[in-house]
Amino acid sequence: MKMSFKKTIGVLHLWLGLSSGIIVFIIAITGCLYAFQAEIQNWTEDYRFVPEQQAPFLPPSQLLKIAQEQLPRKSIHALQYNKKTDAAEAIFFHYKPTYHYTTYLNPYSGKVLKTVDNETGFFHFILDGHFYLWLPDEIGQIVVALATLIFLILIISGFILWYPKNKNAAKQRFIFKWKKGMKWKRKNYDLHNITGFYVLLIAFIFAVTGLVWGFQWFAFSYYKVLGGEKSLVYVEPNSKSTIDLQTTQIEPLDAIWLQMVKEYPEAESIEVHPPETDSCTIAANANVDKETYSKIDYRYFDQYSLEEIKVNHLWGRNKDAKIADKLMKMNYDIHTGGIFGLAGKIFAFLISLLIASLPVSGFMIWWGRKKKKKLRI
Repeated sequence: MKMSFKKTIGVLHLWLGLSSGIIVFIIAITGCLYAFQAEIQNWTEDYRFVPEQQAPFLPPSQLLKIAQEQLPRKSIHALQYNKKTDAAEAIFFHYKPTYHYTTYLNPYSGKVLKTVDNETGFFHFILDGHFYLWLPDEIGQIVVALATLIFLILIISGFILWYPKNKNAAKQRFIFKWKKGMKWKRKNYDLHNITGFYVLLIAFIFAVTGLVWGFQWFAFSYYKVLGGEKSLVYVEPNSKSTIDLQTTQIEPLDAIWLQMVKEYPEAESIEVHPPETDSCTIAANANVDKETYSKIDYRYFDQYSLEEIKVNHLWGRNKDAKIADKLMKMNYDIHTGGIFGLAGKIFAFLISLLIASLPVSGFMIWWGRKKKKKLRI
């Protein structure tokens, strides 16, 4: 006897849920715990701040020299200036071998406030679970991406199962109507069913924005569907010149930093990247809202002539960004709720908690039915 369409969807929903439930639960819970990472760190780590002074910041060439003495065998990836009451950050980063340190400095005096290993600590542990399930990166990333893809299918199949047959059935799909003496199985079923409906849209957005990082093919397809035309592969351009064409005695990195400060007077952070080789450019970016990433303006300059070089990938000028480019650059802020500030993060936190409850209530539904069948036998 052939199963009906809805029954087939039910079987699919059940087994996909059982196979991925624990992973979805971990991803959701770690997402909750990481939601207020920036706020908690700012509250507990006083070395991130300095007293404001009526004096100019030291230029990058001086701060980088001081920071390099802290980790002489590590390479500095970037120097980030923040608000007048924030410490400057010298970022040491390398992929293979992997290391990621930040040296916090007083931007007025150059005093080293603290050097932090970003590969350790509570929030790194939580983020490692969210991205990789604490597995080796190559394995964990695929497992998390597959679980996220399955979760997307669960959202769609769950909506099909939730959709009421008639008006009478609809009354039990939107509101909890628990009566005195009602069994916990029924209450648990309503928790799964009704909660699933109310988080459906946000859960769908979480899944899609997560898959943008999970699979390259998904990111490419998503971007193209939105109408994107640029490359999603970050490629740093090369300096076109090999001859120093500067007419001033100022350090190239300092000159670019001064230019960025002048052109972005409202910026809450300005970052400059020392060229790693003789052919690299000086990369720089400015952000008018340090709490988000979507408004960062990325620029690249010839390290000899200091002329700006345009790029044809996503990480370029905001003025050249179209709607698809802007949405892709918003991906992190949408995923975390940060696009709506603290209120958005609180909302994302609460929705993530509800999403984490779905695998639990779904498992309890299955377990209750399984137990009932055994009793009948």
